[in-house]
Order: sequence, then C-alpha cells, then structure tokens
Amino acid sequence: MTRKIIPIANASSSANLGSGEEVGLYEATKKIYPRTVRGMFARWRWAMVFLTQLVFYGMPWVEWGGRQMVLFDLAARRFYIFGLVLYPQDLIYLSGLLVISALSLFLFTAVAGRLWCGYACPQTVYTEIFMWVEQKIEGNRVARMRLDAEPMSLEKLVKKWFKHIVWIGIAMWTGFTFVGYFTPIREFGLAFLQTQMGSWEVFWVFFYGFATYGNAGFMREQVCKYMCPYARFQSAMFDRDTLIVTYDPGRGEPRAPRRKGPDPRTMALGDCIDCGLCVQVCPTGIDIRKGLQYECIGCGLCVDACDTVMQKMAYAPGLIRYDTQNGMEAGWSRRQLLRRVLRPRVLVYTAILALLVAGLLASLVVRTPLKVDVVRDRASLARIAEGGKLENVYRLQIMNATEQPRHYLISASGLEGLSVSPEQPVSVEAAQSRWVAVRLQVPYGSATPGSHTVHFSIREEGGGAQVSEKAAFLVPR
Repeated sequence: MTRKIIPIANASSSANLGSGEEVGLYEATKKIYPRTVRGMFARWRWAMVFLTQLVFYGMPWVEWGGRQMVLFDLAARRFYIFGLVLYPQDLIYLSGLLVISALSLFLFTAVAGRLWCGYACPQTVYTEIFMWVEQKIEGNRVARMRLDAEPMSLEKLVKKWFKHIVWIGIAMWTGFTFVGYFTPIREFGLAFLQTQMGSWEVFWVFFYGFATYGNAGFMREQVCKYMCPYARFQSAMFDRDTLIVTYDPGRGEPRAPRRKGPDPRTMALGDCIDCGLCVQVCPTGIDIRKGLQYECIGCGLCVDACDTVMQKMAYAPGLIRYDTQNGMEAGWSRRQLLRRVLRPRVLVYTAILALLVAGLLASLVVRTPLKVDVVRDRASLARIAEGGKLENVYRLQIMNATEQPRHYLISASGLEGLSVSPEQPVSVEAAQSRWVAVRLQVPYGSATPGSHTVHFSIREEGGGAQVSEKAAFLVPR
C-alpha cells in the first residue's frame, strides 16, 4: 500500500518531497520458513506438545465415577472436575484459580522470561503441529520455499490441498474436543455421527476449528508479535536478572564466515561464523544477535542451532544461551547465575503463590458438599393456614455436591412455636439439585407484626454436611 504525500509544510519540505512523491507506509509481511533443528530445547518443545495435547484431547474421554471426569455443564450449571462438583455459588474457586494462574505467569516470567510462550501456549503448540504437517507434505525449508516460488502445477496443487485437508481435520477435531468439555463428549460424538448436533454446538465446533486453522496455519508468528498482549507488557515483568535467550557479542564479534580449523583469534574474529541458522530456525524470524526483542518467545531453538554449529567448528558451546543481562556483562558462572535467579522478587512471588495454592486446597478440603438457596414464594407473602396458624411459604433449592445420593432434614428457628412442613427427609440424587416447597407456621398472634429473621437448617441425615440460611418471616398487621 502506498499513499501520495502532498507537500504543504514549508518550502524545504516541498523541495525534499517534490510534487507527489510516492512513499510506502508499511512493508508487506514476508512469509517465514522456519528450519528444522534438533537439540535439547527442541526436544523440550515437542515434549510439551505431546503432554499438552495428551491432556487436552484425552481428558474428556476419561470417566470418573460413571461420568466424564472434566465437564463444564453450563446447561445444568454444574462443573465436574475429578471428584468435585462445583456450582455457580463456588465462583470463588474459579477466581482463586485465575489469580494463581496470573501470579504463576509473573513468577515464570521473572525467572526465565516467556517460558509459557515458548513451550506451552496453544498458539505455539498448534503452530508446531501444523508446521510439522507442512514439513512432512511439502518438504524441508528449501523445498517449501522452492514450491511456493514455482508456478501452479499438479504436484503443487496436490501437496497444497493435501496439507490443508490435514490441517482442517486437526482443526475440526480440536473444535470437537473443545465442545466436548461443555457437552458430554460421548453423547456429543453420537449426535455428531447422527447429524443431530445442536446449533450452538455446531457453531462452536466450527468457530474454534476455524480459529485453530487460521491462527496456526496462516497467522502464526503474527499472533505472537501483534495480537497477543503479553508480548507488549512482558518488559514490565523483566529485570536485568531475568533469564533470557541472549547472544554474547563479546565472544561472537566481529563475525565472519570461515573454514573449520584456524583459531578465530589469530584472524581477529569472534566465534560467530555468520551462518544465519539462528535466524532460519526462529519461529518469529528475528535475529537474536541484535539483542532482546519483544518478538522473541524464548523457545531456545536458536540456542540449539548455534550449539550445533559450534560443535562442528570445534568451538565451545554457549555463544547463544539462556543468560541474564547482569550475568552476561559480569561473566558469571552457572552457579552464580542460578543463585542470582533466586532473588527477593522471585522468592516473594513464590511465597505468595504457595500461600494461595495452600489456601485454595485447604478451602476445597473443608468445603461443605451442600448448597442451599432460599427463595420466598412471592405469590403469597403470608396466609392463615388450617388450625389458625400464620404461614409463610418458601422454595428451597438443595444442591448435593457429592457423588452419592443424600437425604436431608429441614428445620427452622427464630420464632416461638415455629414449625416446618414437610418434616420428612428430602432425597437428592448424586450431583443433582432439587427445589422443595417448605411452609413455616407459627401460632396466630404469637409474633408481632413486621419482618422477623428466621434461620433454615439443612443437615444430612445421619450426620455430615449442614448448612444454615437466613430468611425473613412476614407477619401482617
């Protein structure tokens, strides 16, 4: 895109720009062809790909106590997580989990930069999977570049279409699995085969599948560089003692190509042979030798590439490595570096995170597996019942947050002569809720007109969980 600049500022501007000079406002994005590399960090990335996808794709199919182990049943307003049954009233646990996740991100970033981005982020994981498919179908980096530069042919058409069919298959299976966390996946799979899926289920399968296909197949590094906010505010969590992927200019400069054999110091050269492999393997296409850049996701692939070259040249590894700015300048040893990583900032983050995790786990352990909501019957605030008693009617929602059926007894207190009907135990199935109509009665004239506070007590028959809820008993004037 170009835009015509019309000189209007002053005479010097007019002289420099001329009349109607074409000036480009931006440069078109060039496609990145990452090169395959082997090494420790590449193996770590693939280990995380296998681990995250094993959890994501496999967990909905695992059963726990006769039901899906992890299920967020929005229709029934219940979340099943292993042996826990959570209701909307348990939102505090979700808030605690989000706080712990955010603080964990701060801690990992303070220690070693963008670890999440480089190894576990869904964008990184699915981009790695899609690029592996692309490499298997179209070939290595050089073959892919050559194929894209060639005019359209039958071979190119077949390879491109086959690649996109595989991509779409992975994306659609990802969308199907995502919806399986909110709809029982076995029932959903049967409905899918019978083409009886609901409209919202169809929408989310295609939406999530399309997002996976577009982000991992086409946008790739653009998401990390321009769309993800983490790339922009990560610098606020960095300091000079944060481990980052960095190039050692004192050892590598001046760089120049050379043959294996001569000592580079005799030629007044550094260890960097300017091969460019560190740029070719980078998923975001940056040159780490230019220093820390916000586009760097900290994946360490450039470290693997450079160490491979150093080994072939019989040089010491570590020209590109994980290091800190202070460590690089002071020439710290590995022991000094690790000691400095455990600085007060990191220890404070760790202590707060440990306290939050311990608090959340303790809260889950002592959590009462019974929830009760009390709602007044608005159709009849108060009435005279048989026997000359004043009656208020309520509706109680009793939620059994255990994996076994339970029987509950309902009682009330707060007024003299207060009685509850019905008095028999209320049965609630495992991980279910039940609405129960409850009538509170007092002898007529035993209470003064107005609103009186009463307390419902709901306890498990035979002992166990017990909950007390407050309500208002109205006495008309």
